[in-house]
Amino acid sequence: MRPAFYQEKWELLRASPEPDALESLAQRIASTFVDRYFYSDEYNSRYIDLLCDMATYYSEPELNQIAARALFGIVIERLCDDFEELQTETYNRLISQVVGFLRKLPQGAELDAQLNSFQLQSEEQLYRRIEEIRLSPDKQLPSNLKPKKVLILSRITIGADVAITSVICQRVARLFPAATISVIGNAKLGQVFSEHSGIEIHELNYARRGGLMERFLVWLELLKEVRRELSGLSSNEYLVLDPDSRLTQLGVLPLVPNENYRFFNSRGKQTYPAKASISELTNLWLDNILGQGEFCFPKIWPDTASLAKATRLREASGMQKLIALNFGVGGNARKRVPDQFEVELVLRLLAEPEVRVILDLGFGDEERLRSEAILTAAKQQGYTTQEIVFDALGDLREDCQLLGIECSVAEIAALIACSDEFIGYDSACQHIAAAEGVPTYTIFAGTNNVRFIRRWRACGPNTSEIVYVDTLSKHEAIDNSEIIARLMALR
Repeated sequence: MRPAFYQEKWELLRASPEPDALESLAQRIASTFVDRYFYSDEYNSRYIDLLCDMATYYSEPELNQIAARALFGIVIERLCDDFEELQTETYNRLISQVVGFLRKLPQGAELDAQLNSFQLQSEEQLYRRIEEIRLSPDKQLPSNLKPKKVLILSRITIGADVAITSVICQRVARLFPAATISVIGNAKLGQVFSEHSGIEIHELNYARRGGLMERFLVWLELLKEVRRELSGLSSNEYLVLDPDSRLTQLGVLPLVPNENYRFFNSRGKQTYPAKASISELTNLWLDNILGQGEFCFPKIWPDTASLAKATRLREASGMQKLIALNFGVGGNARKRVPDQFEVELVLRLLAEPEVRVILDLGFGDEERLRSEAILTAAKQQGYTTQEIVFDALGDLREDCQLLGIECSVAEIAALIACSDEFIGYDSACQHIAAAEGVPTYTIFAGTNNVRFIRRWRACGPNTSEIVYVDTLSKHEAIDNSEIIARLMALR
């Protein structure tokens, strides 16, 4: 009854689309699918087909993106973040269904042709392939494999690439020192895996907030890149490592024969320890496929020029304690503590003697406005503030107590590396800080999933702590002073 009801609503709407009405309908369909799934493990494919139809029907990309956002934001991301076996299986079934829908469309003809070349001619075959990979024990590489080239797929987000991909790169480099190691992903990777890392970066962009067809057709570009990189190599001369990458839709879409491919089921196997961080799990997986090796913490390689400038800031600060702050949340507002928490925290830090606070002004208008509010509040309390771009660090005033700085990923990484501690939300910068051995304190909000928190806690050779804030189920007002007191006690 429910799918037929929503189908009727969609048929009435599609001829005269109204963005608000489209968004409302797409969200209701996606939420109803989740409702039924949570209630009784019901998987109703008709809801997914409806969302796929809504996400591909129009010639205007902005209209298609409405349903794509609902499908990914309400359904897919929820399944991915749960870290439970049943949700992983459901994700694989759902993505196989979406691929099955897309390959039948005119714009999906090449997608269909390439999947056929892997003898994957149906939704069920796709699903059985990834489930067999997921459920099989981690398989050690054959002894005759002597790779000249190792291709590693990016996790797309900088934080995950630091926590996972950097570990893979280190372990592979130690085992195969003569091999070329290449990471395929966003160009921004070069800002944390700079030239002196010895890692090649091959640029391939994944539209995280793009349309449905865009997100899946990137696989075709990936396939071309992989084939180009492996051209002329025999089967025992290359290896492709997939750390649960969105480029393959978490392993659902194939790239090379299974003998040369290893998939990291980062959402977990029954045999994986429940309490381990994602970086610890990565090391365990690598032990299983590469053989026992030395544990590697996440690592970044900031570019030399940025690090040199940040070092001069360190020297100019003398005996002052440098505290680096980043309040970015990667577009997920749930990870923020609301109201005046950030202002109150910065004022508390500034009250400490011999402290200089470095505030990353952030990315986008919303983050910038929040940072400006912090700077204004500090100035009103009598603290000396300054706002500059990274390249103007030489203009820093000696008496500056709160420095608001506009910087790139590479530049904030360099600043964190030269700081005495880092404080921020669950985002890329916590993983960067931990990787650099800087004491790291994360305000972890936006989830009640204990497994998720344990998986994504920062991992590094120095102190790494979290302060958990329940922003989802706490009905009374959140006590900012209590959160800050807990943070101060940890420090």
